[in-house]
Parts: sequence; C-alpha cells; structure tokens
Amino acid sequence: MTDTTEKPLRFLQIGDLHITDAGLQNHVDLRRIVDEVNGNAGERIDFVYLPGDNVDDGTPEQLRIVHDELSRLIAPWHAIPGDHDFKPGSLDNFYGGLHVPKLPYVVEISNCRCIFLDVVSRGTGGPDFRLGEVRLVWLRSQLDAAQRDGKTAAVFMHAYPADLGEEAAEIAAMFDESPVALVGMGHTHYNEIRHDGRTVYAATRSTGQIEEGRVGFAFAAIDRGAVSWRFKTLESSWPFVMITSPAYRRLAIAPHSGEVNVCREVRASAWGAVPIAQAEFRIDDQPWRPMIGGDSGLFGAKLTAPGGSFRLSVRMTDQQRNQGTETIDVAPYVAAEHKPTGSDAGSVGTWPARHLLGTQLGPNRNGRKW
Repeated sequence: MTDTTEKPLRFLQIGDLHITDAGLQNHVDLRRIVDEVNGNAGERIDFVYLPGDNVDDGTPEQLRIVHDELSRLIAPWHAIPGDHDFKPGSLDNFYGGLHVPKLPYVVEISNCRCIFLDVVSRGTGGPDFRLGEVRLVWLRSQLDAAQRDGKTAAVFMHAYPADLGEEAAEIAAMFDESPVALVGMGHTHYNEIRHDGRTVYAATRSTGQIEEGRVGFAFAAIDRGAVSWRFKTLESSWPFVMITSPAYRRLAIAPHSGEVNVCREVRASAWGAVPIAQAEFRIDDQPWRPMIGGDSGLFGAKLTAPGGSFRLSVRMTDQQRNQGTETIDVAPYVAAEHKPTGSDAGSVGTWPARHLLGTQLGPNRNGRKW
C-alpha cells in the first residue's frame, strides 16, 4: 500500500505584482488570486511565494496594498524583494510594509530546506543583483548542511544566478554541487523552465506587467527528489491536478543521492473546494486503476511501470462530478553532460500545455522596457 502521509513540499507561486495604485487590474487580480487560493487550496499547500517586484516603486503605500491582500491568505506566505522593491535605495519600506522576516532565512518543510534570498540590497539599484561575500558564505553553509543531513534544497531568489554578475559562476556551481532540486524565480515576466540535469529553474509569469498569456499562478512540488511545476490560469476550472512523482521526462533531474530512482509509485495532488470522490491513474491506454488519498489532497498508488518510456495519466473527480486531469511522459533517466550556467540556456522551450509559450516577452528579452 502506498504511503500518503509522507508529504511532498508543495507551494504556489504568484508572479511579479508591480503594484502601483489600489483598484488597478493587478490589484484586482491579486485579490482574486487570494480568494481562489483560500477557497480551493487553503491548508493543502505549504506556502504561497512572491518572487520580488511586489510593487513598482517601493513606496509604503504600494506595499500596504500588497500586505493587506496577502494577510488574508489562509496559507503561510513568503515574499522576497526585487529591484523595484529596492527603488528607494533600501529595503526599509519592504520590511516595514510587508512585515516579513529579515533575509536570508531558511524554512524546513517535508525534508526540504527552503532558502529565501535577497539578491538586490547589496547592489546599487536596478538590475544590479548580487549576494555579497558574507551571504555567499552563509548560502554555502546552508547547502552543505542540507547535503550532510540528506535533505533536498529549494532556493527562492528574484532572478537567474547568471544575472548576478561576477558571482554567477560561483552560485551556479554551488547549486550544481549541492542538493538544490529547484530554484523559484520571478523577474523574467514570462513562464520559463530550464534545467541543467541537476537543478530545475522555474520562473512564473508576471501578474502586474503581463505581456504573454493570461494571468494565473504556478503550483510546484518536490516529491522525493522529483520536481513538478504547473501553471493555472484564473479562468481555468477546479479541481486542479498535478502529478508530483514520477517526474515528467522534461523535468527529470539526476537524483542527488547518486542512485537512480526506480519508478514504483505514482503520487499526485489535487486542489479544489469540493472533496475528491474518485482518484484514478493509468499507463498509456490501459484501464484506469484506483488511487488512495486523504484530507491533505495527496493521492498515491503502487505502480508497475513498463521497462521503457510510457504515458502516465491521473484523473480526479470531485463530489460534484467536476474532473481534473494531468498526463505526463515518463522515461528512464539517462545521465547527460551538462554545464551549470545558472542561466536560461537549456530552457525546455515551448510547452503550450504548461503555458510555456517560448516567446520570452518580458523586460529582459523581447518585451517592453517597463
């Protein structure tokens, strides 16, 4: 029997808000996101994460709008600063307005060390991102401790490591040599996933300065070393389903334990206001088979997988007969040469089913200069 008491790390990410004035569309969208999360995810996520550029000018008034909305969340939330939050030349308004812990800091959840970073306040403003020598030493100590303790790590920072100038190569190598499975970012303004064989880098579409696609938010998970990520638009229906293990072949990374995981179990999470009445999975076009689960929204089943690649589908039906599904391609892990650049080189590219449009419409590539 599968064990659904061993929970993965599951969090929800809202893209850069760039709040300016109350009542504008990005404020309305934030309010709706909070309502959607409270009504459908609630306590079945570990936290909500905001990756910086929470406001456009770093003023107390703008930060108050963000805090007033986030304080309504049922789930815990974590916000880090971006260059726009640092516009006044310090983070005094950021800390005073959002009442968040002093960065950097660590939270441990489900055997995962979550590391939240400030990459803006050691710079001169604008996109001058850096950690500084003291914080680099601190970060390495946290990753070394995670390695020693046999824990997975997730890092939360505003931009790709490659954007940190002369520190970029050191940070990318540090992540590659440590158990960092996932780096959650903002800044790009578009959805993008990149991995180098060891670490998945995921950026979520901006909410306040959106240039491609529709407004929404991303669910992400680390489940026994497998990384999953899926974007949900505000218009899409519930329940929302995400397979957390095994990993989609495009997100499969080398296991940090040094041993290749054998696919013996399927695990998936479902979110929605209405309880799930039936959870099922199937391999390729085989008959649907039942999954078991509980109040945590996590469902699982033993999996006898084919020897090669296969298609895995999970279907959840709630008590009002609404359905949510996800289908992924699973393939045996094959080690490949990789270069830990900490940049968008090696992006998984266009993936419309995951709202990855590949257009890179944002202030750092092909979009407007906000």
